[in-house]
Amino acid sequence: MNGKTGRWIGGVVLILAPLVWCAGLLLRHLVLKDFTPEQVAWFDQQPFAAPGQLAAYAANPGFVTAAYSLFLLGAVLLLPAFLMLAKIVAAKSPALAAWGFLLLAFGLFARVYFAGVELTAFELVDKLGLDHATKLVMDDYVDLSYGLWRIPVTASVGQYAGGLLLAIGAFRAGTFGIVRALLFLWPCTLWMGVLKESELLSVFTAVALGLALVPLGIRVLTRPADRQAGETSPAS
Repeated sequence: MNGKTGRWIGGVVLILAPLVWCAGLLLRHLVLKDFTPEQVAWFDQQPFAAPGQLAAYAANPGFVTAAYSLFLLGAVLLLPAFLMLAKIVAAKSPALAAWGFLLLAFGLFARVYFAGVELTAFELVDKLGLDHATKLVMDDYVDLSYGLWRIPVTASVGQYAGGLLLAIGAFRAGTFGIVRALLFLWPCTLWMGVLKESELLSVFTAVALGLALVPLGIRVLTRPADRQAGETSPAS
């Protein structure tokens, strides 16, 4: 992302991506809000969160679709956001920036696969009804989650390793201080998989990501390119 246009795009996605990601996680946290405590307790007793998520879709498909769509959009926007962060970090720590971004990208690609499986599951609810769809999904849940040759589930590990490498690189490059490096690292431990439940702690991880990336996006948009390239002092 070189030049004025590239810096503008990079700055915007650094701000927008965590906000959309947070909105998606917040809405996903609320998908069970209309169920009784007894129903929620039953969902919690299941080995996977999928039955509760499918029941939420059957009860309120528009809301659940919006929640999952915003979450996916946030993941898509995080790709250029991480790319911009890696570009900034690469000035001082090129190897950590390159490997960190590559592994994070693998994790984001895995999320796109998981979103495709989730859409298919929702379509099954529409076509077959909740009970039949839930049985079909749960009978093959592990295989659906792991994907062909287990490529998606293997790629998802990149989120954890890539987040650690890029956080270390950002700290060593002076892009992040220790606090913001940890804030960036925390959401990189967020769950991976199909039809997962977003708990309140999940929403907080997205807030942490915003605290790490949004100030950097503002800095990219407001500071000249030469100052950004020479930035060495941690923000916090």
